Amino acid sequence: MNDLGSIINALNQALPGRATVIRIARTNEIHCRVDPTAVRDLFAALSRTCGAELVLMVGNDRREDRGGFEIHYLFAHRRENWFVDAAVPAPAEDPRIVSLGTLCYPASRFEREIFDLFGVVPAGHPDPRPLVRHGFWPKDYFPLRKDAGPRTFSDDGRPFPFQEVGGEGIYEIPVGPVHAGVIEPGHFRFSVVGETIIDMKARFYFTHKGTEKLFEGRRPQEGVELAERISGDTTVGHTLAFCQAIESLSGVAVPPRARYLRVVLLELERLYNHVADFGMIANDTGFAFAHSHCFRIRERLLRLNKRASGSRLLRGSLIPGGVVQDLPRDFDLAGEVESALADFQEIVEITLANRMVTDRLEGTGQLTARTARDHGVVGFVGRASGIDTDARRDHPFAAYGELKFKVPVLESGDVKARTLVRVAEARESARLIRQALERLPAGPLSVPLNACPPFEPAFSVVEGWRGAIVHWLMADAAGKLYRVKIMDPSFVNWHSLSYALLKNIVPDFPLCNKSYNQSYSGNDL
Repeated sequence: MNDLGSIINALNQALPGRATVIRIARTNEIHCRVDPTAVRDLFAALSRTCGAELVLMVGNDRREDRGGFEIHYLFAHRRENWFVDAAVPAPAEDPRIVSLGTLCYPASRFEREIFDLFGVVPAGHPDPRPLVRHGFWPKDYFPLRKDAGPRTFSDDGRPFPFQEVGGEGIYEIPVGPVHAGVIEPGHFRFSVVGETIIDMKARFYFTHKGTEKLFEGRRPQEGVELAERISGDTTVGHTLAFCQAIESLSGVAVPPRARYLRVVLLELERLYNHVADFGMIANDTGFAFAHSHCFRIRERLLRLNKRASGSRLLRGSLIPGGVVQDLPRDFDLAGEVESALADFQEIVEITLANRMVTDRLEGTGQLTARTARDHGVVGFVGRASGIDTDARRDHPFAAYGELKFKVPVLESGDVKARTLVRVAEARESARLIRQALERLPAGPLSVPLNACPPFEPAFSVVEGWRGAIVHWLMADAAGKLYRVKIMDPSFVNWHSLSYALLKNIVPDFPLCNKSYNQSYSGNDL
């Protein structure tokens, strides 16, 4: 167990004179400024000595008040509830940072994103290809710089530089970016021998929406409507992360009743998504019976959402400082949820008793624990591969620290494991809703915000139904949002799908992909 004092000592020993303004903020956070030359030593001190992991990198244009750019590195321990936010300056005239890409794969992705959006060069990066940037962006266009304005775009026709796999009998199958149905675009390029996949490269960001830019200049309360729409199936997860980051920055404590109601809302969201995904996975094996019934149960849960909050997708439920409204008193929400769960459990038992279904699930799309850790995989995908993490338990928020629940963890890492983790989490969601409603304290639903201190970083980690969601933000001197950084679990989870697909056959791609069910919208901000 590390205490904050021992972590500060480790930083001082590893970075003598190169880590300054080290201070404790909000009881479990260490904030500091680090010399640009000390980034790799910072990573070594926190990861190897203290057991922390890099969970986020944030680019920030501070040229107006600091004369340059700033990169924030957010570290967190997997099982101990502490964080380190380290700010590293990058000069305006030649913005660059030392790359961590050869030490940490998630860092390599963050660095590519920061270059595409801010133009800060990650020196020594092993893969400098564009991540967010598409061929029609002008070379000098970096959309998250403060002075980035409207530009004229034209596609130069150059294809994205995918790594090609060659050899006798090897051919490529391109899929997307336009897909059947209403899902957003994503391009998947398979290299195959016969039907066996030997490589898959994915390309996203076809609908870069500028979501983070849209937050800038808004009052904190005005950011809620954007947070609700980051990923339509994760309304509560993203809005709660945004609200908690604002509350952390403002220094307010949410009333106990609101904290418990937030648990209910988040678990309602987890439940309807897991039920729907179980049906979709079964459908991709050809078992349409389960799909039909799971979507019937999903509809039942969406109607419960409507009664509980006024919105099928739980929109308009949260505000910075608390919740918008109380639950209606005219129905037994916990009982209705448990009845829907019992209905779901019957479908699960029928489905898993069908060997034609389980034969397709077992051993398909295996993601090893080592690969999952190397990629920083989070949520049910990670837990299905033996990674025992859950922000509700490890970094308690809302009222989760006062409730009892189990974190289901399996080892096989295949489609079956990802399916069973969902089923177990659905059961836990119903138990959590029951506990929260039985312990629901009386009292107000919200409190007013205090003034937000200018240019002070704040963040929040929420365990959404896909995994850990991180919102990092900063306000300006007028109290308006200056920078909002969003990390949906899909950002770190998508790439590991390529490894889960290796040695599988092409027809199993839809099954593997649905067992992940990552968000295009949450990734393509």
